[in-house]
Amino acid sequence: MSFEIRRLSPPEFSLLVPQLVEIYIEAMNYNPTTLHSRIAGWRNDLVRAGFGAQIAIHHNEIVGVAYGFLGSPDSWWDAELRRGLRLQGGPTEQQWEILRSYFELAEIHVLPQYQGHGLGRKLLEAVLCNASARYALLSTPEVPNEDNGAFRLYRSTGFFDVLRGHLYPADARPFAILGAVLPL
Repeated sequence: MSFEIRRLSPPEFSLLVPQLVEIYIEAMNYNPTTLHSRIAGWRNDLVRAGFGAQIAIHHNEIVGVAYGFLGSPDSWWDAELRRGLRLQGGPTEQQWEILRSYFELAEIHVLPQYQGHGLGRKLLEAVLCNASARYALLSTPEVPNEDNGAFRLYRSTGFFDVLRGHLYPADARPFAILGAVLPL
């Protein structure tokens, strides 16, 4: 299969957000009723410093998306990260170092029928290649023995544990927060 990875400008991202959120909903198996709230949230991220977005295209169809921005203490996710670290006795000195300079990989998703073809890796590498931070951080649902494509991708690109078993208020599943030194 042939795929194209393409950077999106913020205006292009804004226009495509409804379609991109549909990919997120399908890939994460979320309830479609979250569509409108997630569209608003993704569009709000456009103003974050260091915003970058990439899409994967197959036969003129968008089949994957990745985007992120520089981490900041004024974001909801940063507050969640700090809360989780405090609950586990941190932040440690190493965790403080990460908190001072990280790129938040907010979302990376590939439609299920296109997973397993290296698109996640290409999107990950593309969105992080120009990140102006020392670390990249992301969260992913926990799975037994890390036995899924997402964990295999993250481990193979150098991601390490920052926080495990984190519970977000709006999701009953535990999540792992992983970090990597940049550049990958």
